[in-house]
Amino acid sequence: MTGDHVHAGREAQRKALWFALVANGAFLVVEFVGGIAFNALVLVADAAHMLSDVGALAIALVAQRLLDRPASARHSYGLQRAEVLGAQVNSFILVAVSGWIAYEAIGRIGEASDVAGGGLLAVAVVGLAINAVSMVVLSRAAGRSLNMRGAVLHMAADAAGSVAAIATGVAVLVWDATWVDPVASLVVVALVLWSVWGLLRDTTHVLMEGTPRGTDPVQVETALAGEPGVEGVHHLHLWNLASDVPALSAHVVLAGRPTLHEAQESAETLKAMLEQRYGIAHVTLELECHGCETPKHEDQADASGAR
Repeated sequence: MTGDHVHAGREAQRKALWFALVANGAFLVVEFVGGIAFNALVLVADAAHMLSDVGALAIALVAQRLLDRPASARHSYGLQRAEVLGAQVNSFILVAVSGWIAYEAIGRIGEASDVAGGGLLAVAVVGLAINAVSMVVLSRAAGRSLNMRGAVLHMAADAAGSVAAIATGVAVLVWDATWVDPVASLVVVALVLWSVWGLLRDTTHVLMEGTPRGTDPVQVETALAGEPGVEGVHHLHLWNLASDVPALSAHVVLAGRPTLHEAQESAETLKAMLEQRYGIAHVTLELECHGCETPKHEDQADASGAR
């Protein structure tokens, strides 16, 4: 992905985050007031969950802004990892909120409560619509950003909470079954934690400088070695600066004895191939005329024997 495409994608991500933040922030107030008015604890609980989501969206926006900070002497790559850290913070928030919901749900099992099912159902339907629209908007702009994926997960968790609230409203209206609320909440918690595990795994993978997912280092090395004028490739490393910005460094052995100018032209050709074929724009190549594994004294011995 080129720099222009990355910048355009991040601008779209910021707009999507702002939309979701405003829409969910406004509904947060409506849901809390509705929970008090209809004596629906499930709405108050979901409003608390949504409060964490609004905070998470704000964190995602701040992380997205930090990506545009220029490189400095202290941060030579800029703050590219900010969006990964933002995604990881959001993961921990989801885990904490899920724990609170599970605690509340277990405490409500077996308790009878006077819930206004009609009002609960109406508010929950509106909430589901807002969550669904926000999730679609965020998903379309997400790309490979883990930060955006964390925001989408928050909206998905809210949508699942709204579905649980709708199920509770229907159960209360039709069967007066208030026990559905805590049971549905526990199912939602299990789904949220399953999704969060994947996000935590991927953010940790980036922070540990693992190979970008979907990129095979053996395939990349083979492609480099197969280019004209290349005799060998070694010490190849692949990692992510940000979740959507892969980087590569490698030692490349060139055939013959190229001049400095010829070697530079070869490097530019190799970099263009990597960007076009694999989307790797941040590339550092160390060019060699022989493999660096060969000790210098062996080269000198070979030269002496050849005289």
